[in-house]
Amino acid sequence: MEGENCTEVLQFLLLGLSDDPRLQRLIFAMFLFMYLVTILGNLLIILASSSDSHLHTPMYFFLSNLSFVDICFTSTIVPKMLVNIQTQSKDISYIQCLIQAYFFMVLAGMDNLLLGIMAYDRFVAICHPLNYTIIMNSQFSSLLVLISWIIVLTDSMLHVLLIKQLNFSRVTEIPHFFCELTEILKVARSDTLINNIIVYVSTALLGVFPASGIIFSYVQIVSSLSKMSSAVSKYKAFSTCVSHLCVVCLFYGTTLGVYLSSAVTHSSHGSTVASVMYTVVTPMLNPFIYSLRNKDVKGALGRLIRAGCYS
Repeated sequence: MEGENCTEVLQFLLLGLSDDPRLQRLIFAMFLFMYLVTILGNLLIILASSSDSHLHTPMYFFLSNLSFVDICFTSTIVPKMLVNIQTQSKDISYIQCLIQAYFFMVLAGMDNLLLGIMAYDRFVAICHPLNYTIIMNSQFSSLLVLISWIIVLTDSMLHVLLIKQLNFSRVTEIPHFFCELTEILKVARSDTLINNIIVYVSTALLGVFPASGIIFSYVQIVSSLSKMSSAVSKYKAFSTCVSHLCVVCLFYGTTLGVYLSSAVTHSSHGSTVASVMYTVVTPMLNPFIYSLRNKDVKGALGRLIRAGCYS
């Protein structure tokens, strides 16, 4: 048979970014550096938010969750890639590939939903300031995050169960550095119509819907700011949104860039290289964006570092 049932597949091969040994050493060093910076930066954000009473607000609760998701996001992809480069191997077992694809979908979906929730939080804070503490209480904030986890866990499991119904060659090459859903579907030996339909539905649910919510929230925020008479009040209100806006632009800009480059060039390698931006670079830059653009976070990080030095 040309294709065999997925349970009989021995391995997938991740072709990675390059076969050049010299370039692979550079890639290894670069990805290791970015991974360590990502872990350290996001851990500092989590520690600062949890240890400083000034940051015990919904805004920083969501930021801590985003940092946790970013740590898990890169940890799902980068360690396996580094091991493969170090051992000069491209192998990933079928089960490992499904697990990696599952957690990648879960965490990418959570990134989208958390950015949407954070936009809603800013909308309530600026457009309904008198009711902010009533609307965005700790129970409601926790419920939003919990519902988001339930949605992405369920959605991702559906994708994995559908993938298990597909047939693959005994040795399947994936032209990517991790097991990405659309790349897996491209190399399947059986019909993927149902899978692709579910992908489009999920994209609308976990991508378009949060993005639309973000756009709506900021349209309302801009409208409210335009009605403020004081320029100082406008600046203070909008300054709380700047970090979030930068992260949103970085995340959606890089993600959109991947799919546009893939559509324009029709090159798997070009899309693979572009994927580095939203899978590795964006989670690394998020802590810097929030710490550099936010006085509260900078103050909390300073107190945390001083406490560590004196302990």
